[in-house]
Amino acid sequence: MAHIRILATGGTIASRSGQDGASSAERAEKLAAGLSGRHSYSTQDVTNANSYQLRLGDIRLIAEAVHAAVADDGVDGVVVTHGTDTMEETAFLLDLVHESPKPVVFTGAQRPADSKVADGPGNLEDAVTAAAAPRLRGCGVLICFAGQILAARGTRKLHTLAESPFGGGVPVAHFVAGTLHVTALPVRQAPLPLPGEDFDNARVEIIECALGTTPELFSYAVRSGANAVVLAGTGTGNAGAGFTEAVQDAVHAGCPVILCSRVPAGGVVPAYGAGGGVSLVRAGAIPGGDLGPSQARMLAALLTSLPATQDEILQALTTGASRGGQGGG
Repeated sequence: MAHIRILATGGTIASRSGQDGASSAERAEKLAAGLSGRHSYSTQDVTNANSYQLRLGDIRLIAEAVHAAVADDGVDGVVVTHGTDTMEETAFLLDLVHESPKPVVFTGAQRPADSKVADGPGNLEDAVTAAAAPRLRGCGVLICFAGQILAARGTRKLHTLAESPFGGGVPVAHFVAGTLHVTALPVRQAPLPLPGEDFDNARVEIIECALGTTPELFSYAVRSGANAVVLAGTGTGNAGAGFTEAVQDAVHAGCPVILCSRVPAGGVVPAYGAGGGVSLVRAGAIPGGDLGPSQARMLAALLTSLPATQDEILQALTTGASRGGQGGG
């Protein structure tokens, strides 16, 4: 019997409906009370908030709690309950710094705990099973939802209300009639250092491009002290008039720019000039590869808080972009 540490941070899985809307209320011990008992567990409340309320300092505390849990010889795996709004960001940050072979599995819910059709208990049961699975050791941080298990990197919330809202990441495993089937093992890179207190105040802005968008907000973010800017370009990573010059000015001012795409699937492939990806990269933007804007922001926040240079950020994105999956049987 494996022993699993359950770390609760709030979210819909811990929420109850109220006159002013659902809000996080349940503690870790209450969430775990309905588990089947196939594995032993211990619980810890790290924070208790809906995930859209979390700040970088909260993410650092979650990372520290996970780090302490996997360092415990009596713990075989960790489950983190978390709101779905920003789960992809927290899970990815933890994957960047996770150095233990013990699985860390994020889960949550789309319906509150007091719903007649609450999905949290089933997701939590699956997450505990995944965290206890020997075949998932070495897979880093995973997201378990609606019977599917995805690698944290590349995973995005693709639907606001669907029972299975996540996609984009490497499908690592799934459940069939309660049995876990492993299908792929993520290829992982060397871990980065845990975030320190400087991470709490790291400022990385996301500027999204659309038809006719001007670079004014982008330039304002740089002038007002952003540590880095993520430019969410159109298509394969493109931007309109004025952005090439704005990127060049930002890089010269010491503000790294990471070029991503606003498109939910696919990577950045610089192919166009005249303000397109080729021009932006020549101006100094760092291609974000397969990372979505929100995950690129977490990587930039961590790296700039260490601190890291433009070249070190480029290296981190280049080595990380090669992560994929290999057959797991």
